[in-house]
Amino acid sequence: MFELLKLLLRLFIRIIFSIRIVGKENIPKEGGYIAACNHQSYWDPVFMASVLKGKFAFMAKKELFRNRAFAWLITKFGAFPIERGKRDSGAIETAIERIKMGKVFIIYPEGTRSKDGKLGRGKSGVALIAGMAEAPILPMCISYRGKLRFRTRVTISIGEMIPHEELAVNPENSLELRNASRRIMEEIRLLKEAAEA
Repeated sequence: MFELLKLLLRLFIRIIFSIRIVGKENIPKEGGYIAACNHQSYWDPVFMASVLKGKFAFMAKKELFRNRAFAWLITKFGAFPIERGKRDSGAIETAIERIKMGKVFIIYPEGTRSKDGKLGRGKSGVALIAGMAEAPILPMCISYRGKLRFRTRVTISIGEMIPHEELAVNPENSLELRNASRRIMEEIRLLKEAAEA
């Protein structure tokens, strides 16, 4: 069921948008890592799911699970609820568990969508999860000009994996968490600049 849904999703977005993929060779064949990307649109999880391999996991605000049909769909793609506005330790534990199960954990370090397309400041959540799960991070960037419309050109850029050992994050050290978050956002920024050059 999952693979069929994924195939239909891939075909659908290639009809709706003009998709260009950069760095396809950097996509791991298996999961067990974190995919960290910028966030501009509700389409972002769809774009990411269309290129990454394996099964996914991602946090979605609790309100999205109120509609049964939509909740069923996003759950099939690996979504689990999080309460926004506070540190949800249960959601963090679920994320770590899913990564250790070999899934690709999709996350947006900025924490919210950018309304003007500019990169925001990365929050420490992604570095915290990476440190606790001892997981590597795959930087990604989704780029396009203006608003998303039919046949908008969308570039999905995939960077090189950042090994867990390279980030060396101690989840209890706030300075290390901030430095790791800056490093992740810098990798995303470089992908964005290259795509828009």
